[in-house]
Amino acid sequence: MSDSEDLADLRTGADYQFGSGAGRALFPPDEPTTIRRSSGGRPRQVIAGDVDDTPGSAEGDRIVTYGTDGRFTLGEIGARRLQRLFPKPAHRVVVGEESEPFVRDGRNAFAKFVTAVDEGIRPGDEVLVVDGDDSLFAVGRAELSGTEALAFQSGVAVKVRHGVGGGS
Repeated sequence: MSDSEDLADLRTGADYQFGSGAGRALFPPDEPTTIRRSSGGRPRQVIAGDVDDTPGSAEGDRIVTYGTDGRFTLGEIGARRLQRLFPKPAHRVVVGEESEPFVRDGRNAFAKFVTAVDEGIRPGDEVLVVDGDDSLFAVGRAELSGTEALAFQSGVAVKVRHGVGGGS
């Protein structure tokens, strides 16, 4: 398959996983992207911009990684694109400011610090961890449903994959 055919399929998958419009937001048709492939030729990572894959070249910005399970995991740039597309609380877990330095550092977000959440979140969903002002702290995988994350006073609400330094 060509990159353009793969991008069309990836857009469809993103719409399915995140909601209508996510595919175009993550992979805009007018923006250059680089698809890094597995040894079998399957799309593995989608990088913003044209990236030279020779050793020592610039890494670029990872939008998403496409897993063998057919689900996306977000990079920071992908999270920011979804954050702009979907109004809060969609795909978000809001934590209190006392969690900020830890979550930004890549540590997990615990249920006792969750102050608001998209109640449609299910365990295993890819989520954005934000504060009350919608500043992005981290990207990760929900370990609890949205209602559980609000109700529980202990346990990991989001297994953080990537902390985000600085403001949004």
